[in-house]
Amino acid sequence: MPYAPLLNDTFLRACLGQATDHTPVWLMRQAGRYLPEYVATRAKAGSFMGLATNVDYATEVTLQPLARYPLDAAILFSDILTVPDAMGLGLSFEAGEGPRFARPVRDEAAVRALEVPDLDKLRYVFDAVASIRRALAGRVPLIGFSGSPWTLACYMVEGAGSSDYRQVKTMLYGRPDLMHHLLAINADAVAAYLNAQIDAGAQAVMVFDSWGGVLADGAFQEFSLAYTARVLAQLKRDGADGRPVPRIVFTKGGGPWLDAMRGLDCDVLGLDWTVNLGRARALVGEGVGGKALQGNIDPNVLFAPPARIEAEVARVLADFGTPHRDRATRGPTHIFNLGHGISQFTPPEHVAVLVDAVHRHSRALRG
Repeated sequence: MPYAPLLNDTFLRACLGQATDHTPVWLMRQAGRYLPEYVATRAKAGSFMGLATNVDYATEVTLQPLARYPLDAAILFSDILTVPDAMGLGLSFEAGEGPRFARPVRDEAAVRALEVPDLDKLRYVFDAVASIRRALAGRVPLIGFSGSPWTLACYMVEGAGSSDYRQVKTMLYGRPDLMHHLLAINADAVAAYLNAQIDAGAQAVMVFDSWGGVLADGAFQEFSLAYTARVLAQLKRDGADGRPVPRIVFTKGGGPWLDAMRGLDCDVLGLDWTVNLGRARALVGEGVGGKALQGNIDPNVLFAPPARIEAEVARVLADFGTPHRDRATRGPTHIFNLGHGISQFTPPEHVAVLVDAVHRHSRALRG
């Protein structure tokens, strides 16, 4: 289908190492419980999954933060666990407890029974992508996403979030063959899922390796990085409109492995707040094969007074250093974001301060 011309391509340009007039900004979990309008829509939907599986509601909440703030990208409203839910594990969200699977995968029979799911079971996601893309009308690009194979495996084996990852690491160390089998299926499922989002209209895709940082050195490379690479190798390079679709990888706690992640076939590496952007730029952002960097202010900065928020924004921008300004070449670029998802307790007016500060200070840095 024909799409409206993109009015603000700053985010996509930065993803591809192209010079921009300002540093683009969007926020992980930008459509969420910190917004009163989101809370109201979720109440109408009756549950989180009622919200995520209803195309109209998913479209509505995706656009809500854009009505408040001049953000440079929208991100699909969904959840990283839709893929294992489609595998038949029985996803539910209990108030105050987070996601839970009715049928966790903990033995050989359960692992061997796993298959890449029928994508028709995820049709609600692709319909939402198409609906959101139409509703955006070219205002900003739309980001699609999935959890990484390893992060999905953590939830699938644990059955819920975890403080010690005992079940999944027991399988990893005790039956690495089973873990590799599970991760291979997850990787192929994630690739198919993201490609379907691209076909539906997603203009960039992001892999959330939310729990990669809980792995030991060596285990991260074998059980997380290798399967993220397997996903990336299968992704389509161009979207439904024929334009390149940037690929973003975010590993929370991944700072120790930046050197290894430089080899990933992606355009952007997301960083949490423990990583200095200048150091990351020197390691992975410069030269041939350099990645754009995304991040990485501490989300809790948003609880500080406005003057401190502005100062921290200026510090993050300064840490990255002199922006790339030559429009005839590719170079090191930065996409401003949080180092992880926004807290539900964040004052909405503080987000306005952050977005405005990013745009003003980054324009000033470019003279």
